Amino acid sequence: MLEKQSYTGHRDRLRQRFARAGLDSFMDHEVLELLLTYTIPRKDTKPIAWALIKRFGSLSNVLDATKQELEEIPGIGEQSSTFINLIRGAMRKYFLEEVKESKEIKDPQSVVDFCRASLQGEPNEVFEVIYLTTRNTIIGVERIAIGTIDRASISPRKIIENAFRRRAAALIFVHNHPSGEPSPSQEDISLTENLSRIAAPLGIIVLDHIIVGKGKFFSIKASSFIKSRKTH
Repeated sequence: MLEKQSYTGHRDRLRQRFARAGLDSFMDHEVLELLLTYTIPRKDTKPIAWALIKRFGSLSNVLDATKQELEEIPGIGEQSSTFINLIRGAMRKYFLEEVKESKEIKDPQSVVDFCRASLQGEPNEVFEVIYLTTRNTIIGVERIAIGTIDRASISPRKIIENAFRRRAAALIFVHNHPSGEPSPSQEDISLTENLSRIAAPLGIIVLDHIIVGKGKFFSIKASSFIKSRKTH
């Protein structure tokens, strides 16, 4: 009875803290403790939350984990793993809809904000195209390819055809590096140069190619990487 009172009192205090001030004062493991109280009603969720942090390293990594990975943690069953995945999925939809409301791409960070929710945590390499007007307002976003852990097969013809269909004046390419390191590969550089050459005579400008890593990104346009490659 004392054990039951201990953890029920703790979860009540967590919920009261959240009701008063949101999650700003919560540590990562406390956020997970609170979430798990809704799927694990009769057990202390603190040890499970700490086990998740120990295994994955951070709250964001826990949310990015697959159901199979989550269920390797003692105490995490099918219901809890589904709930955690659902939280991440809802966050992705929220951020995508929020950024779409602005409709305008102003800088590389705007692109990252636009695409981070859909790309971060993807286990495979994903390539997306943002179609824009002459004023850099967003016409649409399209997922062109989903590859393996280190490669996505891109069709330049498909991209240009879709740009014409949408009457786009400019393009921004975005893809993720599941390894977490956003530095471009030679293949990334060559793809950007090739697509720029194809699009330019048709009156379509390639504004940038953004590579998203774990908590960081690389803008090919903002860097001097292509320039330095050409001069050697």
